[in-house]
Amino acid sequence: MPEEERKTMAIKVSMHNWMRPEPIERTIERLSRLGYDGIEISGEPGLYDVGHVRGLLEEHNLECWGAVTLMMGARDLCHEDRYMRLGSIEYVKDCLTFVSQLGGQIVTVVPSTVGKITPMGSPADEWRWCVEALRECQAHAETVGVRIGLEPLNRFETYFLNRCEQALALCDAVGGNIGVALDTFHMNIEEADLIDAIHQAGDRLVDFHVADNNRMPPGHGALDWTAIVRALQTIGYEGHMTAEFVASLDRSVISDREIGDASEAGGSAGMEKFLRDHSTGAVPEVYYDRYALESVDYLRSVLASTATAV
Repeated sequence: MPEEERKTMAIKVSMHNWMRPEPIERTIERLSRLGYDGIEISGEPGLYDVGHVRGLLEEHNLECWGAVTLMMGARDLCHEDRYMRLGSIEYVKDCLTFVSQLGGQIVTVVPSTVGKITPMGSPADEWRWCVEALRECQAHAETVGVRIGLEPLNRFETYFLNRCEQALALCDAVGGNIGVALDTFHMNIEEADLIDAIHQAGDRLVDFHVADNNRMPPGHGALDWTAIVRALQTIGYEGHMTAEFVASLDRSVISDREIGDASEAGGSAGMEKFLRDHSTGAVPEVYYDRYALESVDYLRSVLASTATAV
């Protein structure tokens, strides 16, 4: 797509990079080659040299849109142990500083550990613990000039925050300019009306993650992407649509998709568990490249068609 046409679209297209552990040099080259605007980088500040990543982004004409917290292991803003919460607060702060140093704008925060489905306290206690923790994170976000978006996940990944209305209530309790980050895969499971949830979020929508109802690239499932994009345009969303396809393992005899076990992905022990918990593993480059290309091409086509319709 010509650069002039891309500039006319207020909504840009980014991609996460947690789905396939690989050198950041390879990821950034891929995103640039396939026509993405930016990256929503994994929330692992310790893995990256800020100066090196900034140089790569400039070289490949990409921007850092932001980051997503990878809530695995001991990362949990709702933990019953105060010291676990304190450590998690520092982790989120580090992500916020990291994004600020990369020139990014947002950090999507999942409040509790992904895969934790058993409460540690009463609803009132856990809500209070999370609000107190997020207020500290929010104060730091305002200091470094990065906006937090709270992301609801589906019920099989967390019991704490599942729907847009819950995230908005948590935003109200925390205060400041904290907003919500919505994900179409989770919304398709939890929201009574996906489009209505976008309208509920309104100008508090900070980030928007993209996968079809089967968590594959947009266009591989049943979601109405034209309606979704039009809803985003209606509320005046001018952030990024961030591709987050998760290619699932398929061990059936009819499978045409070969994905290795998570132990073969080359990540840390924590990332290995994170990938396994998401029903994926070592995605070969041929699939990853294909799904990344299909995601950006599909989103560009929908953005172009809705812009023409408007």
